[in-house]
Parts: sequence; C-alpha cells; structure tokens
Amino acid sequence: MLEINQQYENQIIINKSRFIAILYPITEKDHIANALDDAKIKYPKATHYCYAATLGDQRTWATYQDNGEPKGTAGLPILDVIDHHQLTNALCVVIRYYGGIKLGAGGLVRAYSNATSEVLKNAQFMEKRLIYGYQLTFGYALINQMESILSSHANIIDKQFLKDVTYQVNAFEPNMHILDDIKHLIHIEKTQDSYIYIPIEKGSLKNKVVNTK
Repeated sequence: MLEINQQYENQIIINKSRFIAILYPITEKDHIANALDDAKIKYPKATHYCYAATLGDQRTWATYQDNGEPKGTAGLPILDVIDHHQLTNALCVVIRYYGGIKLGAGGLVRAYSNATSEVLKNAQFMEKRLIYGYQLTFGYALINQMESILSSHANIIDKQFLKDVTYQVNAFEPNMHILDDIKHLIHIEKTQDSYIYIPIEKGSLKNKVVNTK
C-alpha cells in the first residue's frame, strides 16, 4: 500500500465549473471532518464538497460522499481513482463551483475522476515498510567486515565503542541471515521493529499499479 505525508492541491476547469481537489493524509476517521472544515474555510460557498477516503494498512475501510451530486457520480469515482493508485490513509476532497453548464452523469464521473487523477500526479507517494531492530555486539577486529556487510542490508542507527563494539541497526530483512557466516563471532539481540516510509519514484509507481491489475 502507498501513502502520502503532506497535503496536495490542484484545480481544473470543465465547462466553466471549477473542480478543486485537495489530497489530505489521514490516520483516523475523525480527521475527515477536520479536513472538510479546512476545505470549506479555504473555499467557502462552493456548490459541492465531495470526497472519498481510505484507511488501514490494507485499505480495510473506505467511505465516500456525493454531497448533492447525483448518486454515484462524485464520491465513488474519486474512490475508484484512489484505489487504482493503491493509496491508503488518505482523503481526497473535490470542491465544485458550478459554472452554469450541466455536465450530465457521465460528464460528472469524468470530471471528478480527472480532478482526483490530476492532484495525484502532484503527490509524492510513500511506501510503508517494516524494518527489523537488532543489537549487534562484536570485537573490534570485525568492524570493517560488519560495515561492509551492513552497508546494503541495514541502517546503523547507533554505535558504541567500549570493551566490545555495539551497533544498533534497522535491518531490511528479518533474521539477519546476512551474518550467518560470522554469527558465531557476534552476539545478536532482537530489539524493537518499526516502520519507515520510502519515497516511490513516478516510474516505479506506474509499474507497481499496472502489475496489480
């Protein structure tokens, strides 16, 4: 699943109607109401404030709102675009200022889909990845070898040089099999796992989305 860590905004105009899409990172259902309040303060007296949101590491919860547009023409198209991009813990609010020309059901679906797609083009997507915590204690003679092994398999977050050398590391894979050849020379202690967010490049994101369909 992919996430965002900041707010993004974009505007398109279709047949004189303004569609302003604001993408918010969220982690709780209550954040939706707060974001809607923010959108209404930024863009008061709009004709519609439609939205869709997803939550959970596996997108286990979702909601959408047409806010006065014909049923299925606004919130659901927004959600479909979010789902296509594998995005979770996110809310997209699309604000419409009616321009006097009716778009019809199909036109509304395309308009809300396009507004969402365009704001997503501006977004930096992040992949949430579990990393594994370890404390490694070893003799000074192994420093160079340990540095070489760990350089491409873990982040060293702390070093202590006392009677022995102690590294606190966050490994990218569990079990530290990369140290199997010398683990008889090392004391390995499990510490707390955590999550990091890795930026996803636009090209790799495209491939990632296509491959899941």
